[in-house]
Amino acid sequence: MLIEILYPELCNLFGDTGNMRYLKSCLPEAEFAETSLHDEPKFISAAPSLIYMGPMTERAQERVAQRLMQYKERIGELIESGCCFLFTGNAMEVLGEGIETADGTIEGLGILKLRAKRDMKNRHNSLFLGKFGDMDIVGFHSRFSTAESEEPGFASVVRGSGINKGAQSEGVRKNNLFGTNLLGPLLVINPDFTQFLLGLMGSDSKIAFEETSRAAFKARLAEFKDEKRHLD
Repeated sequence: MLIEILYPELCNLFGDTGNMRYLKSCLPEAEFAETSLHDEPKFISAAPSLIYMGPMTERAQERVAQRLMQYKERIGELIESGCCFLFTGNAMEVLGEGIETADGTIEGLGILKLRAKRDMKNRHNSLFLGKFGDMDIVGFHSRFSTAESEEPGFASVVRGSGINKGAQSEGVRKNNLFGTNLLGPLLVINPDFTQFLLGLMGSDSKIAFEETSRAAFKARLAEFKDEKRHLD
């Protein structure tokens, strides 16, 4: 089993590298390949079980989008074939049609029907409670951008903000690609989704530290459901 981590030297904000550290504990026998910005991705000649990219600075987004542009057809093929992708924070924006900024528009890969708009004068920080199928999903937002998307959402909003202020869904899902603004790290704090993702990747492994993980999730879920707790 191969898990490819794209550009960890750039895509490493908000402690979201914890997603892959946790996955390594769940899948100790798997191969984890870290691909740097100027390396050829493993996904060119292989079909990884999961391709992961985490949040990055706004300046790095343009570099990452430019670098991935040459691989957009291959990425599109992998998405259509059912390869698993997990892009967290602002990473999914580079797969969209463009990112509108005060200085112009950064061209995206155009794989997702999504357009982002960046406002560096206003950072949005909030907590999130939602549903992925019948699973509860919790997480955190810390972002300068919102988006408009024609893609199916990743999680429906129960409390908190979606992909934009009025949206009823958060993130995007296209086949087995999951793009989400949620931080946490997402896999560490959502044991049910992590177990689901392992199965989607073709593994029958159980999540690591399951008892502790589920106890922490239960406590956080109760907190986020408490109407006395403001999520914004």
